[in-house]
Amino acid sequence: MRVLVMSDIHANFPALQAVLADAQGSYDEVWCLGDVVGYGPNPNECADTVRALPALTCLCGNHDLAALGGSEIDDFNSYAKTAALWTSDRLSARTREFLGGLSPRAERAGFTLVHASPRDEVWEYIDSIDVARDNFALFTSPYCLFGHTHRARAYVMDAAGNCIEKLPAHREALPLAGQRMLLNPGSVGQPRDRNPKAAYALLDAKAGTWEARRVAYPIADTQAQMRAAQLPAPLIERLNTGR
Repeated sequence: MRVLVMSDIHANFPALQAVLADAQGSYDEVWCLGDVVGYGPNPNECADTVRALPALTCLCGNHDLAALGGSEIDDFNSYAKTAALWTSDRLSARTREFLGGLSPRAERAGFTLVHASPRDEVWEYIDSIDVARDNFALFTSPYCLFGHTHRARAYVMDAAGNCIEKLPAHREALPLAGQRMLLNPGSVGQPRDRNPKAAYALLDAKAGTWEARRVAYPIADTQAQMRAAQLPAPLIERLNTGR
């Protein structure tokens, strides 16, 4: 089983296109960990493209729920709230139906999939060793895949019960090696690890590897569409720096 794992597309269609082109021929299934929409200018294009991917498992994230009118929007900052309201006004009926049918958690062949964390599937940020350590007790599969932080990371629980953070390098095949892991593919549409390239991962369950990948995309095209839509300037500018 070869799986394209991606998360936090955030309605950035040029970034999604670049990821799919880069990964072409390398996967049999697709696992999307949520936040297909929000922030970016192409919610319906991204939802239509994701929905059509082969052997798809797709979760919902907090921005997907907010765009559907959920209370999640109440916890957003002003920029995210403006973008969520803009998105909600433009969702097609088909996109609403697709997003409305998604769950924030799934189990797939030895892998737990969540948008945010096993403890809080929609909101908690696994952004430190301490938070990661606490979450290992809250899933029973060997591996848990998560998104939400927009940062590609791996947290490993070793035989002594120590939690170790790893930052997989581009095209580095991280061996799963039977150790329990929390794995984040990073963000397709709005990276926040100071690398503006779109992030995703390739999981080869048979070989037992997790390969982090980055791919450049035409950031200026996304930014031009965001300006035309009058989305908040900080959301546009951050794409250049991956922050």
